[in-house]
Amino acid sequence: MRWFVRGDIDGFFGLALDNLVQLLVIDSLCRFVLGFPPELVHGRILPGVAVSLLVGNLFYAWQAKNLATQTGRSDICALPYGINTVSLFGYVFLVMLPAKLGAEASGAPNAAEVAWRAGLVACLGSGLIELGGSFFIDVLRKFTPRAALLSTLAGIAITFISLGFLFRTFANPVVGLTCLAVILVTYFGRVKFRGGLPGGLVAVALGTLLAWLTGLSPSGAAPSGGGFFLPIPVLGDLFSGLGAGELLTYLSVIVPMGIFNVVGSLQNIESAEAAGDKFPAMPSLAVNGLGTIAAACFGSCFPTTIYIGHPGWKALGARAGYSVLNAVAMTAICLTGTLAYIAYAVPIDAGMAIVLWIGIVISAQAFSATPREHAPAVVMGILPGIAAFGALMAKNGLRAAGVGMPDGKPFGDWLVEAFRGSDTWIAGVFSLEQGFIFTAMILSAATVEIIERRFLRASAWFAGAAVLSLIGLVHSYAFTPGDCVASLTPAWTSAIGYGAMAAVMAIAKVATVSDDASH
Repeated sequence: MRWFVRGDIDGFFGLALDNLVQLLVIDSLCRFVLGFPPELVHGRILPGVAVSLLVGNLFYAWQAKNLATQTGRSDICALPYGINTVSLFGYVFLVMLPAKLGAEASGAPNAAEVAWRAGLVACLGSGLIELGGSFFIDVLRKFTPRAALLSTLAGIAITFISLGFLFRTFANPVVGLTCLAVILVTYFGRVKFRGGLPGGLVAVALGTLLAWLTGLSPSGAAPSGGGFFLPIPVLGDLFSGLGAGELLTYLSVIVPMGIFNVVGSLQNIESAEAAGDKFPAMPSLAVNGLGTIAAACFGSCFPTTIYIGHPGWKALGARAGYSVLNAVAMTAICLTGTLAYIAYAVPIDAGMAIVLWIGIVISAQAFSATPREHAPAVVMGILPGIAAFGALMAKNGLRAAGVGMPDGKPFGDWLVEAFRGSDTWIAGVFSLEQGFIFTAMILSAATVEIIERRFLRASAWFAGAAVLSLIGLVHSYAFTPGDCVASLTPAWTSAIGYGAMAAVMAIAKVATVSDDASH
């Protein structure tokens, strides 16, 4: 297998767009929510992001090339890799913002640095959990049905990827639908443009042109700035944060985030195997953890992860080169201060059709790569992701109406009664939102075991869900003035419910008889 093939160009556009979105979010949240000065964002955080992306992307490219050499195949696609979106938002709003507000309340003159150091500690903790988890992940993988791993990804792909970008496509249909047509023709229709032009390149170029012609592109003067920012180790700041007790203070956030990252990465490795590329789980997860640790050591507060979407990139013809191209491009963007220029020139709408297509492929794979009789289990695994997306939409709608805003009515228990008036059980939505990755995997895995009449295994899965409920990793939520967040306190009713399910499964073998001889 060659290092670079034509399909790597299409794969690069899709993966680079995904990474670019994360960089834009980081820049926006750090500057406008956390109030970080530009020199901290561009001089410390983004160079740290560059180091983490370089470490992982180059390793996964080498891993794909090495697997191709070992197997004699030429169709191995590298695992996609980038910033973890869940941790990005989690560490901004649950670690760094509280740290900043606490520092300001105590009169500390360097509140931004306090918040940044807290983020570094959280990122380091997440990386250590990811690295440690890599040594035990094969055990989890052995006993977890494929439907449980793939359906969880499908739930995320259908909602946060596909629906999110589909809404934006129809909000700006001239650009969105035109680009979508190009992607559908070339990717689903399996055709190429004359002259060998990649479909992804045509879609992005056409979308950019239409965005500028229709006024969708940014208005005003082009940004100014730029420069060159070398990555510099920030071990002193990291140890300062550890010495201030930030690890213990935010352990209730760091631990579940780290576990989520391990589980999510495992699911994506399983997705790659379902697409035909079997990568060893332990080194794949270990390097993911090392990338996150490197991020913290060089100034980034944001963990990395093995991305969702391998089947899509593989279907595009991407191999190892797209990961190398992504490493080089993201490093250049992070180290040269050109992020603002890119955001100005190429609107996200120009490339979102590629990401929408990826979401569709991942969702379809959950059904096509699992036994047909396990289809109900796939659906069970998708439902929590839909609920989490519904919670996001509900909360965004409430904020748009002024609820949870500085001058509006704060979030609270009154919302449950207000929604119930329209027969909308929002309490269940908020409950499912918390730890939905775990919930999806457990429900799907237990359903597979029930279909196969392995009732004691199903009982064990439900018992595990009861334990997670008791320690607050699933279904435990609390209201803040502007949000509904994980409270990490016992969700007693959910634990009792799961306990009852475990009991039913435990006695099912002796309390029931088969009514389907051909099962």
